[in-house]
Amino acid sequence: MAEMGLVGRDHVPLRQAVTDEIRDRIVRGEYPPGTRLAEELLARELEVSRNPVRESLQALAAEGFVELEPRRGARVARVDSQRATELFEVRQALEGLTAELAARKRTPEGVATLLAVVDEGRAAADRRELDELPMLNTRFHGQLATMADNQLLADTLAQLSGVIRWIYAERLTERVERSWHEHVDLAEAVARGDAAAARRLAEAHVASARDAYFAWAG
Repeated sequence: MAEMGLVGRDHVPLRQAVTDEIRDRIVRGEYPPGTRLAEELLARELEVSRNPVRESLQALAAEGFVELEPRRGARVARVDSQRATELFEVRQALEGLTAELAARKRTPEGVATLLAVVDEGRAAADRRELDELPMLNTRFHGQLATMADNQLLADTLAQLSGVIRWIYAERLTERVERSWHEHVDLAEAVARGDAAAARRLAEAHVASARDAYFAWAG
C-alpha cells in the first residue's frame, strides 16, 4: 500500500499525514472510544515506522482524541459530559461571533462559496451519504470563518474543528436533515447581511446540536 499514499501527499510531512489518518479513523468510528491503539499495529497498518506513529499519538492526545497511559500505551478517548459541555459552550460563543462577522464582511464570492457548500450538503443529506457529511459540515463552518476574516478567531476554531467533527459524526443519523435546514437558514441570513439574525441562528444551531448530543449520551 506504499505508506497508504501518505508519503509525499500534497507535500504533507509524514507525521502530519499519519496524524490526519488516525484522527479520521477515530472520527469515522473505525476506532471507537476506549479502543487500544498499539504503535506496532498502527505502524503495520499504515506501513510506516513506529516513530511517526508515536509522535502522532502524542499530537492526538494534545487535541483530546487520545489518552496516553503510563505503561499501558494509548487508547481512544471518551468525551465525558463535562468536556462536552465546555466544548459546546465555547463553540456556541465562537460560532455566533463568526456568523455575525461573516454577515458584516460578506463578499459576493464568499456568499457564492457558502451557498455552494450548502447545496452539496443538502444533496448529500438527501442521498443519505452520511460519510460525506462530517467533512461538508466542517467546510460549511470553515467558510463562515473565512468570511469572518479574523485570523485569531479562525485559528481558535481550527483547534476545535477535529473534535467538533467527531461529536457531529456520532449523532449524524438523527441530526442530518435538521442540521442542514439550519445551515440553509444561517447561510441565507449571512447572504443578506443580517448580522443579528446570523448570530442568533448560529447560536441556536449549536444549541440544537448540543441538545441532540446529550439526548443521545443520556
